Amino acid sequence: MNPVSDLLSRIFRGALKLVLVLAAMVFVLSFLLAALVAVLGMSVWSLITGRKPAPVVMFSRMREQSRQYTQGMWPGRTPPGDVVDVDATEVGERPGAESPLQRLR
Repeated sequence: MNPVSDLLSRIFRGALKLVLVLAAMVFVLSFLLAALVAVLGMSVWSLITGRKPAPVVMFSRMREQSRQYTQGMWPGRTPPGDVVDVDATEVGERPGAESPLQRLR
C-alpha cells in the first residue's frame, strides 16, 4: 500500500482508540459519581429520619441469622445441649408381608 495511507490509517486507529478510552473513562467516572451521590443521599436521609438505611438493616439481619444457623440453632430443632433419650423397640414383620429384599428381585 501507499506509505501515506498507512500513516493516515495508523493516525485514525490511534485517534479511535483514544476516543474509546476517553469514553470508557467518562462512563466509569459518571457511574462512580452517581454511586457516591446515592450513598450520600441515603446517609443524609437516614440522618434526617433517624432510621438506618434499608440495605444496612437487611444485611445486619442476614448476618444475625447466619450467625444463629452456624451455631446450630435451626428452627424446629432442639438446641444441641438438650439430649432426648428414647427407648428403641423392634418392629416386627407383618404376617404375609414380603421383605424389602424380596421386592427387589
